[in-house]
Amino acid sequence: MPQRSATSRVTVRPATVEDAAGICELINTIDVIETGEPGTEVAEVVRDMTLSGTRPETDTWLAFDEDGALAGYALVCDSHGTGHIDADHYSLPGHHEAGAALLDLMAARAAAIARANGRPEAVCHLYLRDPSTLDATLLRERGWEPVRRYHVLTKPVAADTDTPPTPPPGVSVRPCASEADLRLAHDLVEKAFVDHFSHHPAGFEQWREGLATPTTEADPSLVWLADVAGSGTVGALAAHDNRLTMGWVRHLGVLQDARGRGVGAHLLRTAFAAFAVRGRATVGLGVDTENATGALALYEHLGMKPDQAIDTWQLRTSTAP
Repeated sequence: MPQRSATSRVTVRPATVEDAAGICELINTIDVIETGEPGTEVAEVVRDMTLSGTRPETDTWLAFDEDGALAGYALVCDSHGTGHIDADHYSLPGHHEAGAALLDLMAARAAAIARANGRPEAVCHLYLRDPSTLDATLLRERGWEPVRRYHVLTKPVAADTDTPPTPPPGVSVRPCASEADLRLAHDLVEKAFVDHFSHHPAGFEQWREGLATPTTEADPSLVWLADVAGSGTVGALAAHDNRLTMGWVRHLGVLQDARGRGVGAHLLRTAFAAFAVRGRATVGLGVDTENATGALALYEHLGMKPDQAIDTWQLRTSTAP
């Protein structure tokens, strides 16, 4: 049932799957404002609302202005069951009351989730482009603070220029051909990212779910394993092809002892070539600008350039009643 928020001019209610088309239109309106083009499909909205660990009736909200028009949408998700909660927040420019109402609901729900998991505090992360349609003042007033910056890097690809690369000496790359290969790729990614900021261990099924498109299962042909002579399998790249405008590299991990031998670069060039054959014009990925492994320098060396900045905002909330 819709409820009037404390701001008195905003009405909020939980979202349902039937609202997905309207939510998608709202998100794409914000995408155009922030990046110049839409980037979201209805199927993506449905997937995010129904991921394991998310219940639309308790973990999503729609905010409507006094005229009944949709002004904002928010979601919280504890897919890892750790009390470290990821959040999405979208509000149209000028709709500060809607944005504030959604932030308050997100914080309260994050605390409730962490409390149910026996955690003394909830740690909630919200990822926002810079610039964002959400006024940062609303965040700071509620105790949110920026703790990390990521960049989305992109590279144009074409079948005549991004051809299958020649491997460095002793290095070979192969696509996953079985579930055993996918499990090995998952294990390598987990080991490679164990010390990275905000990394939460994911089980195999959850990891594979993250590689799926909104309408298809994970594509093993877009997951590669890298072997080094004498060292075995030391790296993996997992990509998916579910974005409106580009292929997306979700994970690239190389074990620490094997870094500096060209493994990561070869995996990326292999992915560039594969997406070019598929007819994609652009490949993108996200990188932590404070990553200590030299990943940013590698990506830039391979011709990738910053497309947009994304800030991680963090809220720590006590779960005490």
